[in-house]
Amino acid sequence: MSGHVPVMLSEVIQALSPKNNASYIDGTFGGGGYSRAILEAADCRVLGIDRDPDAIARGQALVQHFAGRLTLALGEFSNMDSLAGPSDGVVLDLGVSSFQFDTPARGFSFTKDGPLDMRMSLAGESAADFVNSADHSTLASVIARLGEEKNARRIASAIIAARPVTGTAQLAAIVSEAQGPAALRHAIHPATRTFQALRIHVNDELGELERGLTAALSVLKPEGRLAVVSFHSLEDRIVKQFLTQHSNAAPRGSRHAPETQSRRPAFKLITARPQTPSADEIASNPRARSAKLRVAQRLAA
Repeated sequence: MSGHVPVMLSEVIQALSPKNNASYIDGTFGGGGYSRAILEAADCRVLGIDRDPDAIARGQALVQHFAGRLTLALGEFSNMDSLAGPSDGVVLDLGVSSFQFDTPARGFSFTKDGPLDMRMSLAGESAADFVNSADHSTLASVIARLGEEKNARRIASAIIAARPVTGTAQLAAIVSEAQGPAALRHAIHPATRTFQALRIHVNDELGELERGLTAALSVLKPEGRLAVVSFHSLEDRIVKQFLTQHSNAAPRGSRHAPETQSRRPAFKLITARPQTPSADEIASNPRARSAKLRVAQRLAA
């Protein structure tokens, strides 16, 4: 296995507080860093889920190492309720993994030339399929909504004018030129938000997150912990709203706006505000800089 270390590892393990004879779900197995740390913290069992077949293949060495305590499943974490029984903890590390990002052939990075793919599962519509077939309105809408890119219409026009677009370096150059010289003075690369938008769209990441949170709610035992690490505002907003809606922090009715129905909270918020990485972690792993960790504990039904 690689020496890949996931973001906020110690904070996640502290949040889950693994116990002997308990069972946990690592919904985004990736390089196996969370799974390994959970299994080393207690004599417990872990189900690791990943929709990337490369991640499942890499993880077989870890399966052998923890003989009988780690099981891997190829699939989406939104299906965890059909892949696992009642669980004592769930961890989700959202977004693209370092392995995916650092492999040019996967097409996630604008810094390494490769085919414009971006599919986490290696199946279905690729980013190239989408950018070469979408009309201007659809393409601009995805870039604006999922990339929070203010120049989305200009970028969409540039992409359509340059089609076919088949490689990551080609797309990065198109977007950079469309952004203009002023964008080069900003801290982030001019193509960052466009690549984010296409990746989220191709993998339906926000829909997967919404379904995954609901699945986690259904599999967690009372007192089980849910730990979610997100990397941008769209993800964090969904996690925050879901946990607030289902927690003891949900707003109560008043005489001006009474509750439409009474509902027992399903979660107790462990982190009222999201935790963020330490300065030391950001210095050693710049990709961690935007990470936010939210934790909640399942209450009895």
